Amino acid sequence: MSAAMKLGEIGGLNAPARKKVTLQTLRTLYQKGEPITMITAHDFPSAHVADQTGIDTVLVGDSLAMVALGMEDTSEVVLEDMILHCRSVARATKSAFIIGDLPMGSYEISPTQAVTSALTMLKQGRVHSIKLEGGAAYTPHIRALTTAGVPVLSHIGLTPQRQHSLGGFRVQGKTAAGALTVLDDALAVQAAGAWGVVLEAVPAEVAALITKRLRIPTIGIGAGAGCSGQVLVQVDMSGNFPPGRYLPKFVKRFGDVWREAERAVSAYRDEVKRGVFPAVEHTYPMPEKEFREFERMVEERPASEFGM
Repeated sequence: MSAAMKLGEIGGLNAPARKKVTLQTLRTLYQKGEPITMITAHDFPSAHVADQTGIDTVLVGDSLAMVALGMEDTSEVVLEDMILHCRSVARATKSAFIIGDLPMGSYEISPTQAVTSALTMLKQGRVHSIKLEGGAAYTPHIRALTTAGVPVLSHIGLTPQRQHSLGGFRVQGKTAAGALTVLDDALAVQAAGAWGVVLEAVPAEVAALITKRLRIPTIGIGAGAGCSGQVLVQVDMSGNFPPGRYLPKFVKRFGDVWREAERAVSAYRDEVKRGVFPAVEHTYPMPEKEFREFERMVEERPASEFGM
């Protein structure tokens, strides 16, 4: 049983510290056939809960554009935004391996741009690895990054940053030719030095076969249980969103954080309106003698001091 699993059983903020998850830890999990757990986080609280519950890897995904910044899609977020959120996540993450997403526009122009952006994210954002979208076309970028000492998690299949060129959020690899393209992308990023690859919105049987053919772990999101690990957006899987919001088919809602937060905030509003909060137990006492002295001192002040 892994340290992460043991911590998950213990639970709670006072659980004993676990060993730091490193790239070698992830490779060991992969070699043992133990699924790698990954979840997104975009701030201190979301990273704190991910780290304390024993998640192996925390991804500061560019999905924070929508779930944290209220943007329409991931194309709006910039490197400075990502670094700010990476810093916040890093402050809360003591054990998990942290991965930062390179946002659209921060790496595509050239391998040199990719290295510059990635090193900035590592140094200022305090992440341990970066993730970038793109397969075979970005192997020069991945080679340059790994040569510069930057661990790279690749992302192929459905790549949200390129949704417009893909014709929207469409499943990739549904035909034999399409599946072969996904495989070729996976082999290309592996050869370029990526330590792992995210497979998004790929048929489960295709993802499973690709996983068997690779020497690096695959992290699935909408790609079935045959991958080496799984990732979900924390806001989605925890149910931290209002009713009626669209969720991709591959998301399972494990909680209802929105409803609990709504209940708590509504109860607070009602108690304040009724004058029952704060109660005596929520206030700081003052000795009666001291208060009477304070009251006397106030009474001696001229009314003009109080604008009367």
